[in-house]
Formats: sequence, C-alpha cells, structure tokens
Amino acid sequence: MSGSSPRILVLGLDSVPPSLLFDRFLPRMPNVRKLLARSAYGTLRSTDPPITVPAWAVLFSGMDPGSLGIYGFRHRRPGTYWENYVPTSRTVRHPQVWDYLSRQGKRACVIGMPPGYPPPSINGIYISDFLTPSKARDFVSPGSLTDEIDRVAGGYVFDVPFRADDRERIGNELMEMTRKHFRVARHLWDRERWDLFALHEIGPDRIHHTFWKFFDPAHPRYEENPRLRALVEDYYSLLDDEIGQLLQRVPADVRIWLVSDHGSQAMQGCFCINEWLMANGFLFLKGPRPAPGTPIEKVAVDWSRTQAWGSGGYYARIFYNVKGREPEGLVAPDQVAALESRLIQGLEAVLKPDGTPLGADVRPPRSLYREVWGDAPDLMAYFGDVAWRSAGTIGHPTLFLMENDTGPDDSVHSFDGVYAVTGTRDGAGIHGPQERILDVAPTLLETLGIPVPERMQGRSIRRLL
Repeated sequence: MSGSSPRILVLGLDSVPPSLLFDRFLPRMPNVRKLLARSAYGTLRSTDPPITVPAWAVLFSGMDPGSLGIYGFRHRRPGTYWENYVPTSRTVRHPQVWDYLSRQGKRACVIGMPPGYPPPSINGIYISDFLTPSKARDFVSPGSLTDEIDRVAGGYVFDVPFRADDRERIGNELMEMTRKHFRVARHLWDRERWDLFALHEIGPDRIHHTFWKFFDPAHPRYEENPRLRALVEDYYSLLDDEIGQLLQRVPADVRIWLVSDHGSQAMQGCFCINEWLMANGFLFLKGPRPAPGTPIEKVAVDWSRTQAWGSGGYYARIFYNVKGREPEGLVAPDQVAALESRLIQGLEAVLKPDGTPLGADVRPPRSLYREVWGDAPDLMAYFGDVAWRSAGTIGHPTLFLMENDTGPDDSVHSFDGVYAVTGTRDGAGIHGPQERILDVAPTLLETLGIPVPERMQGRSIRRLL
C-alpha cells in the first residue's frame, strides 16, 4: 500500500481531438466541463506515427516508437514479404510507469491500456486491451480475478468490429462496451487505495471511424442523417456520464489526468501507394492486371524487377527489396540510398486530383527516432497531414480513392490529442500551451515521487507538476 505520496487517476480516451472535447461536444459533457474548470488543459502532440499502438506505450514509457520497437498495428517479419505480426505487451522494450511503481512497492490498476495482451504482471491488476483475442480467458493479471471481472462487466468486451455498414448496431454495441468498461473501473477503484489507476476507452475511436461523416458538414462525403448524428451525441453524453460516476468516487487529493493518444479528423480519401509504385517503375507484377481492391499479397509480384512495395494504413509503410535481406532481393545495399532519394522526391511531388500538392511527408525511421529497434519499415509516408490514408490494395484505375479500401471508414487520425490535469502548478481552468505525449511518463513519475530514469527521452512538464 502507498503512504502519503500523491495518487493519480488517468482517464485515457482513444482518438479524442481538442475540436470535439473542448468545443463540439463539450456542451453535452457537464462532468468534463467541471473537470476542465479544475484543470490545466490543452493539446497533446502525439507521436510518429499517431496510432493507438504505439502512442499509448510512448505516453506511459517516455520513449519514442523507435526505442520501443513499435511502429503500428502490423510489423513485417524479417526475411519475408507478406508475413506480419501484431505487437503485444511483450514487444515493448522499455518499462512503463506501472513497472516503475511496482518496483517501488506501489500499487497500480490498469484497464485496457494498449498494447496490453497478454496482460503483464504488475504489483496490482492489469486487464488486457482491445487487441485481445475475442475468446481469450487469460485477459486479467492476476488470473484469479478473471471470473470476477467477467461477472461485474456482465461479460467483458474488448472491442466492437466497426468497419461495416450496420452503423446503428455498431453504435449501440459501442455504448454497451463503454458501460461495461466503466462498470469494471468503478468496481476496481473501490477495491483499494491505488497509487496509479489507468483506464483506456477505445470507444471514441470507433465512434469517429463509424460516424464522422454524419456529424461533420465539412466531411467530403457528409450525409445528413439526424438519427446517426444523434447517436454520436448520445455516445459523448454517455461517456461523460460514465466519467462523472467514476469521478464521484475520487477524493479531491487524487491528481486526475484526462488524455488522448492522438486526435481524429475527417478522412479525405486514400492514396494508392502500390499503384503509384507500379506507375513509377518501382513495383512490377506478373500476369494480367488484377481486379480493383485486390490485396497485393494475393498477386504474383515480379521480384526480379521490383525495387520497393508498400502497405496501407494511416501511413504508408514502404519496404525495399534488398539483395541479401529479402528472399529475392534486387537492390544492392550500396544502391539503397539512391533508391530512397528517388522515392522521397517522387512522393513529395504527387498532386491530388484537383492539381494541388498531396503534401506527402516521407521519412526514413532513422530520421524520426533516437534509435530504431524491431522491425521498422524502410520508409514512412504521411499524406496530407495524415488526412489521406494509404491504400495498399491494387487494381484501381486511379491513384486516389474516396473510400477506405478495407471497409467503411469515415475518419483518420491526427497528431493533436488532448490533456487535462488537476492540481497543477499552472492553476485551474487554464487553457495552456501544447505539450508532448513523450513528456507524460516522466511527469507522472515525478508526481508520484519516483525518480525519472536518465535514459528516458521525455522530460517532466514542470507546469503540470
């Protein structure tokens, strides 16, 4: 148990941007309004890339993705072309805040914080994240609490499939999932006097992906649908109510952090990275052109002529077909730099269908991170400040798609998340400057009275202590 040192509650709301929390939906969130009146708050700049995995691991470790060895939801296995794996809690290469607390004998409860499967063993309780296999029973550490968590939740739910057209079903299931998560959070909060209590809620991210075009008239594919717009408003009202019920249990001396890992924005469309690579002589196929939307993994690539290929997602992951590294490598190691230069220059020159620059931001990981560990792509490309997704499928008659090539999707991520912190030196009700997600972990540790390791890349935010 803890002594007299400060305690912290972290409310992690996935994918929530300042425009929605501080403006659009704030009138429907009286509990969050009260929290902001007690807080120093503002924009939290996410990491590169601004994706749930690795962003939460960055937030709680104070280390960048290159040092953690996590670059997104999928990583290519070395020595293969198409074999991918999903990062897990064991992929993270550096300790997180709860690990430092555990070493000091302090108690932590962590609910759903990604990457969190399998749930790591900490001095307290850890419930795994939305990447947990749906049938898994090893989702709680210690395992002796699994049945209790399931009973309290009424059947614990990790996530809701959201890339589908039956949007009302998705919305209703997301509301029920969020209720279950907070029901468990209230139950565990009451269990003991935690030094750190951290809850992650994936629901806002799913709501944005499923419904953004129904509440944002500026969306390029905006649809007037009062019922679906109301469903989003109802979700934010529900989220506020659940937060309020939890905060009623929290004493005034507990420091509260409300944070998001990144923001969201309307998806402008998709840029077909592999179509561009084929059109510019970097990627070649065998046989006839496939049907539109064909995964590149399903066609025969002519590796004897291919220099590079890409994968889709929130950003384009581009890989080089290097001799001695890939099974049928073509590019000699001493030719890689020249290839990289041609790719960067070519992508930076891409124009959108209206003739304006796409705004490609193309960088090798070594230019973004202090270290590059794990299985990083050779090149990372953002399009239009991440407003355009990367489409990895092929066979399309154009370089640009208006819809996601992997299923219905209305939003993409953005770099601007949020923070709100109570009890700070900065005072209450202060809309302050932008802060960095990298600096959250050392600030949490210093607040908890735990020495910040010298190797940690983030630095404490003095005004939030």
